[in-house]
Amino acid sequence: MNQNTQIRPYTVDVPEERLTDLRDRLAATRWPDELPGVDWSYGVPVGYARELADYWRTGFDWRAAEARLNAFPQFTTTIDGQNIHFLHVRSPEPDALPLLLTHGWPGSVAEFMKIIGPLTDPAAHGGDPADAFHVVAPSLPGFGFSGPTTEPGWDMARVARAWAELMRRLGYERYGAQGGDSGAVISPLLGRADAEHVAGVHVNGGLGFPSGDPAEFAGLTPDELARLGQYQDTDRAGYAMIQSTRPQTLAFGLHDSPAAQLAWIVEKFKEWTDPARDLPEDAVDRDQMLTDVSIYWFTGTAASSCRFYKEGAASWGAPTGYSAVPHGVAVFPGDPGVRRIAERDHKVVHWSEFGTGGHFPAMEVPDLLVQDVRAFFGPLR
Repeated sequence: MNQNTQIRPYTVDVPEERLTDLRDRLAATRWPDELPGVDWSYGVPVGYARELADYWRTGFDWRAAEARLNAFPQFTTTIDGQNIHFLHVRSPEPDALPLLLTHGWPGSVAEFMKIIGPLTDPAAHGGDPADAFHVVAPSLPGFGFSGPTTEPGWDMARVARAWAELMRRLGYERYGAQGGDSGAVISPLLGRADAEHVAGVHVNGGLGFPSGDPAEFAGLTPDELARLGQYQDTDRAGYAMIQSTRPQTLAFGLHDSPAAQLAWIVEKFKEWTDPARDLPEDAVDRDQMLTDVSIYWFTGTAASSCRFYKEGAASWGAPTGYSAVPHGVAVFPGDPGVRRIAERDHKVVHWSEFGTGGHFPAMEVPDLLVQDVRAFFGPLR
């Protein structure tokens, strides 16, 4: 096999000195001041951040998290000059449908730890063996164990093309795609880039962006109008404006201070998880959340993951042309999904709305997400 297309086994193994360095840095954190009584309205409260950082330093077991990650077969390969890390978990069911899962920011492959088992081996989780998938879950270029990107140009369309090459390299002639956050953009782009091989695309969250045509808003329900209003919510989008304009400046703090990296990511778990939950760990298992944060820290991908927004900003909301690949959408509380918008550029054959969960359903409500993925792909097998 050509060295450039070789698939190499991979094991997560963070050196002990990196763990010691993390604990030392957390212990030496210089904490900022804050205003009294503002709670989360100005960002992460210092008291909350200190308590969580102390648990990260003294209570969180990275080696246990590492073992959970290493329970899944992992590999790396080089595509378009970039190292790509991925989980590849084959189902015991021979007729399983290959399924590529794509995370976003501030996610990682750690998001999928609760859904890989039910997806690959439904019979062992009380499901129907006919619903089985072979799961491929890559780390985005510039994220996690894929390591930093080394050149400009890694936008979402380029990632989609790399995913098509990855699935070709793995020998999958026909496969499905699923994603949330940035994955909810990359997966439909993959459907366009590799339409002859993609059986269907399932996303959680929004699908497509409003065009600005007033006719698109006529007749929408108050709930749908509220969802679309998120696209104009500058308070909610502040992180994206920074990452899409000055990611390198931001990265100095995130790369040097684990407390900064922790606060920057956990604030999104607070903002984007189930609105009915008061704190991030009320919606997401705290150890799974810290596994995600730790992956960014140990791989040194604060800068490159922020750059992903800079690379893609020029294409935000740009026309993509109609996709005739079947699409399914699962909308969870806080998501901006509106069917009329989605149907403008996509063949939507499946639409679900849920009353619980949030932006990270694979972590918050894994059973609901698995159920919806199975329901969408069932007729497409």
